[in-house]
Amino acid sequence: MTVAPSPIDWERAERVALSVAARQRGPAHGPDPDPRSIDLAPTLVVEDAIESITGLRPAHGTATVQFVDRPTWIRANIASFQTLLSPLLDRWSGRLVGSPGAAMGRQVAGAELGALLGWMSTRVLGQYDILVGRQPSDDAVYLVAPNLASIERRFAFDPAEFRTWVLLHELTHRAQFTGVPWMRDYFVGLVHDTIDLVQPDPAQLAVALRDAWSDREGAMQRLRDGGIAAMVATPEQQAMFAKTSGLMSLLEGHGDVVMDRAGVDLIPSAARFSRVLHERRKRVNPIGRFIQRLIGLEGKMGQYAAGEKFIAAIEAEHGERAVDVCWKGPHNLPSLDEIREPQTWLDRVHAEAAVA
Repeated sequence: MTVAPSPIDWERAERVALSVAARQRGPAHGPDPDPRSIDLAPTLVVEDAIESITGLRPAHGTATVQFVDRPTWIRANIASFQTLLSPLLDRWSGRLVGSPGAAMGRQVAGAELGALLGWMSTRVLGQYDILVGRQPSDDAVYLVAPNLASIERRFAFDPAEFRTWVLLHELTHRAQFTGVPWMRDYFVGLVHDTIDLVQPDPAQLAVALRDAWSDREGAMQRLRDGGIAAMVATPEQQAMFAKTSGLMSLLEGHGDVVMDRAGVDLIPSAARFSRVLHERRKRVNPIGRFIQRLIGLEGKMGQYAAGEKFIAAIEAEHGERAVDVCWKGPHNLPSLDEIREPQTWLDRVHAEAAVA
């Protein structure tokens, strides 16, 4: 029995990503410091600080933090993509068998994914990876050493403080996904439901493009929220994107709030880091902003700001732990519209609580 090749040439994706990443060099101010020579706050201390702010404790013990270079980050994310997309790619493979353009399509898809990962590998500072497809106790926390070093040199940041500050954000995500018992399975379910809605049907894409053209204002908003994929999504896919975006806005905004609050006692320069990085997000050149918009990264950046505003609004009504209501169950999570209009979430959740 012949096994159909994947619609993505993964080896080409890796080669292109490594090539793109290699072109990006940091400022020529000497070699990157050895991560082992930088005395970060102990991971357990950081997790204690997060728990003191959130009440959340990771379910699977203290995290193991990995300092990685760009090639290692690229390979780890390619492996995650392969696992995450395998159900969809298996469906596509069956339909593409014998297609005259299949081989070329694999090459193009691999090159596009590689270019995306290569570019992102030069910007990401840290990542929490829940490793979809593996045991819930398996996860990874990455700090991308060359990118951290580049920022530290550019803004004269203290490396130990800055890396601890970035680690705070990633460990807050770990606390969210493993300290809230249902969160990981719920998130993975959203991802799988979204993938299940994707059909390799050119006719469906043509309809989505026609609808986007007839509602250009709505299409541009979807482009800002989730990139080109969200812009041409079907109504069912749009609903799923909105649900996922609402969750990610909450988690990213909550992560930034926790990072700032926990950093007050743990990291003397936390306020400066926050100010400088917020400004850095805004100062993207036009080409970079175009890329961010196409791939949905602009929407991710907007999630930080929208999520923080949501947290601030609900805390103004119910105090610093107002977000704890969200951890009681998926039905309490805000939708994307409720993130943008926090009062609607307050009215809904507290009306339901009164009835109960």
